[in-house]
Parts: sequence; C-alpha cells; structure tokens
Amino acid sequence: MNSFGNYLAQTIRATAFVAALASTLAAAAETVEVVPGVQVTKRTYSAPVNEQPFFGFAVKSPEEKAADEKFVDAIVGAAGSREKAFDETTMRGWRAINTGKIKEAAVRFNQAYLILPEQSRVYHGFAVVAQARFNDLDAADEFFRIALERPNPVKALKADYGRFLLVAKRPRDAQSVLEQAVKDAPDFGDAWTNLAWARFQNGDAAAACAAAEEAAKRRPSNNSMGDLTAVRNVAQCK
Repeated sequence: MNSFGNYLAQTIRATAFVAALASTLAAAAETVEVVPGVQVTKRTYSAPVNEQPFFGFAVKSPEEKAADEKFVDAIVGAAGSREKAFDETTMRGWRAINTGKIKEAAVRFNQAYLILPEQSRVYHGFAVVAQARFNDLDAADEFFRIALERPNPVKALKADYGRFLLVAKRPRDAQSVLEQAVKDAPDFGDAWTNLAWARFQNGDAAAACAAAEEAAKRRPSNNSMGDLTAVRNVAQCK
C-alpha cells in the first residue's frame, strides 16, 4: 500500500476509535437521582453552585444541609404552607426570567427544589436557566421532558418547550408539541404564536397565518408580540 493509502487507513481507524470512545463516554454519562424516580444527567458549569441547576450537584456538608432545612422551615412558616412557599418562590423565579435576571432565577428555582423537588415547575425553570445562562441545549431538552411528566405543570410549559425546539432548529418536533399546547390551553396566545412559527418553518405559510390570527385574538404577552409581528410579515399574512 502506498503512503497515501497507509495514511488513509490510519485516519479511518483513528476516526472509528474516536467515534467509539465518544459513544462509550455518552453511554457512561453519570446520572443523579434528584427526587425518587427521577434521574438527571450530572452537568456542572463555571458558576456559583447556587446559580447552577440542582446546586451544581455539589456534595453538601452537614452544616450546609442544616442551613437548607432552616431556610425551608423559615419560608414555609412565613408563607403558611409548603405549597404557598413553593408558589411564592417559583413566582419570583419566573419574574426574574421575564426581566432577564437569569442568575437570580437559578437561585429561586434551587430554593423551590428544596421546598417541593417533585414539582414540574422546578424542572421547567431549570430548563430555561440551562438554555439562557449556559447555552446547554441538551440539558434544557432533558429538563423540559422531565417537566412534562411531573405534577402541576404551568400552562406555558408546552409553549415554552415548543419555542425551545424552534431555537434548537427542530421545527418538526416543535410543531407536534405546539399543536398539543394549543389544544391543552387554547386561550394561551403565546402558544399560538410559537405554533405559527413552527408551521411556517415547516413550509405551511397558510397554516402559519391561521395560527397567527388565533394568537392575535388571544392577546399574546409583550415578549411574544414581536414574534407575532415577525411571523406575519415573513408568512405574508393578510
């Protein structure tokens, strides 16, 4: 075999080895049980632990665990119940997200995780943090999918997941999620706006305009109004 042939063969073997190694590493990705029956992939980031989902999976000292318990007891006592404390904490998390304070949002959703770790809103919030703060689309997708299976999701969950899928350039997946979102919450204008984008990106401008018309009837949020105007323009809606 000539020198080029030797080089090509070595390259093919090396590429196959790297692919096999990557597959092995992916299969061996460490998971952590964050609540009974729920496993998530362990991911850490360059940020303070209280600004990372699940506190960056840091091993807490007895003193830190005691401080967590003291915090939960205090906020539950002030709110009157664990559920009310959770509602107040997640509300502050969403408010932080809506005002662009993603670091604060992460802190709030970590607090919510301490209060009621099984609830959908914990994973929904972490999905937004993973995408917006760390640009980790794999983590965001994982958290969104868990949120869909957990108790008491907010009506915006499927609309948010569909929008995420659009950002991730998965319009076909997005459309199936958003078609269900508007069935589950037909009065939620933002879901219709996101559906309009999904339909347009999948090549159906007429259906996109129909969804945009439904969105306009339902007063989408301020954050969604720009998206609605844009999709109407590109789809050339009447």
